[in-house]
Amino acid sequence: MKIVRRIGASPRERGSAAGQTCPDIFELQDGNFAVIGTDQTEKLDPELPADASRADYERIVVISRETLIRAKSDIPDA
Repeated sequence: MKIVRRIGASPRERGSAAGQTCPDIFELQDGNFAVIGTDQTEKLDPELPADASRADYERIVVISRETLIRAKSDIPDA
């Protein structure tokens, strides 16, 4: 598994003075995406709709709205 590129603006470009410990989105070599975010599994797991579920090895992470909006133009349509 290898990171190919960042999707969207870097944390520093989004205003993080140190550019560290901030949400981020990366495209992987296999076409999947990796997300750095805050683990909110315990809080949001009970809120999942009835037709949604997660495996024990999956986590629910939260990223800022700005992170996703600034990544939108870099996300491929297909």
